[in-house]
Amino acid sequence: MKISKINQVLEQELYEAVAAVRSAEEAKKFFQDLCTPAEIQAMADRWHVVPLVKAGKSYRQIYNETGVSVTTIGRVARCLMLGEGGYNLVHERLEKK
Repeated sequence: MKISKINQVLEQELYEAVAAVRSAEEAKKFFQDLCTPAEIQAMADRWHVVPLVKAGKSYRQIYNETGVSVTTIGRVARCLMLGEGGYNLVHERLEKK
């Protein structure tokens, strides 16, 4: 098995583990065990700017409101427009709640 094939299998197992999470409380426990505090903060920062980018705020406005780097804001915006659709999918689901 090639390294890339092994990595694909490991990634798939991770995605299945995330999909098995059934509540926000379970997600908190899982991510606190899986990630460092810095990794959780980085993901929280990205997720925090999703609705702000979708609302059409400028990068500078978002930075001033959140303190999240313009580089990170740009990365999120790029994913919203050109990514796999994950941010949009989850954002829309949560808006319907």
